[in-house]
Amino acid sequence: MIGKFQLCSVKERIIKEAFKLFWRYGIKSVTMDDIAKDLGISKRTIYQHFPDKEAIVILVIEQELETQKCQMDKMDEDKLNPVAQMILGADYMRVSLAHMNPVVFHDLKKYHPHAWDLFHRYKHDYIIKEIRENLIEGVETELYRKDINVDMLSILRIEQVLMALDPEIYPADKFNMMNVQMEFVHHFLHGILTEKGFKYYTKYIEESATSITHEK
Repeated sequence: MIGKFQLCSVKERIIKEAFKLFWRYGIKSVTMDDIAKDLGISKRTIYQHFPDKEAIVILVIEQELETQKCQMDKMDEDKLNPVAQMILGADYMRVSLAHMNPVVFHDLKKYHPHAWDLFHRYKHDYIIKEIRENLIEGVETELYRKDINVDMLSILRIEQVLMALDPEIYPADKFNMMNVQMEFVHHFLHGILTEKGFKYYTKYIEESATSITHEK
């Protein structure tokens, strides 16, 4: 049992360190030697747990997607107003991706098709479904316009998220990736809110700003 615990502990340390390095420098530029050096272990030790770098990348992405899913599920459990949920979802992304190098998504798509497929399936099977449910609830509660095309806008919203992460569209030397994300979600909401929804949105923004001021 002790040996098994130690094995799991080393494996988790490798994943955590790989995650930090990938997010900071991108995936392609990080080698197995880099991970071993930062952990203070031999590369051979890493290969005792993972056959190659691809296996590490896949597990890192799996764990990150699961973390994001748990956070989204928590917001569902809290029964938040659809407008608040939309803004908080973007804000969570702003915080969780604040230290991520945008090149991560480029590296995934170009060099790690299996890991990219995990993200692609997560996007279609989970995120778009969550956005769609948010839009439907917003229409039912008269916060969103009843004439919106839910299916079309669900895809638009997730593509906005991905577009904000694309350094070729929004280069890091000109734009703050997380500011772009928040700008997009507010722009998106302005296009679908009813008068009732806009009143709630304005109140929510004002209360959030007041809360932040008091925390400072």
